[in-house]
Amino acid sequence: MKYLAGYPAALQEQVSQLIAQDKLSALLSQRHPGGPHEIQSDRALYDYVGGLKNEFMRKAEPLAKVMFDNKLHVIRNALGTHTTVSRVQGGKLKAKREIRVASLFKEVPLDLLRMIVVHELAHMKERDHDKAFYALCMYMEPDYPRLELDLRLYLTHLDSGGTRLWASNNLSAARPDVA
Repeated sequence: MKYLAGYPAALQEQVSQLIAQDKLSALLSQRHPGGPHEIQSDRALYDYVGGLKNEFMRKAEPLAKVMFDNKLHVIRNALGTHTTVSRVQGGKLKAKREIRVASLFKEVPLDLLRMIVVHELAHMKERDHDKAFYALCMYMEPDYPRLELDLRLYLTHLDSGGTRLWASNNLSAARPDVA
């Protein structure tokens, strides 16, 4: 249960029991009843992230690139990254900011994607995961702590051999009302 390592032992035990009883997926599906969001292209993700940035961080530097990354989760063991690429142009040093989101997040409800985006946007102002960082996350998404836990529960579900809950090919099996 590597995704829950920082949480209390009692919570980890509850999650172990839910996995053993095959009830973790039902809990997650109940908490996030909608299907996957409709943001499927890099352009749509760029627009979504830009909208959140403009709403909460107008004075922050603009983003040069926002994209889904197929290799992110596997190579860097990360779900999203925020990087600054510096280049020399003439006599000036130009910095371009990029946000990459693991492609896994194409198949989750919008609130879980929003949690990752808020996390990466917060890194534009706060580098470390400290009180100021989490305060900024909660400013942009008041339900941030619950969404972060839910995301960690989902990753634990996947890590324990579970299927992707909101994947388009799983929707008809998970939701009988969908034909």
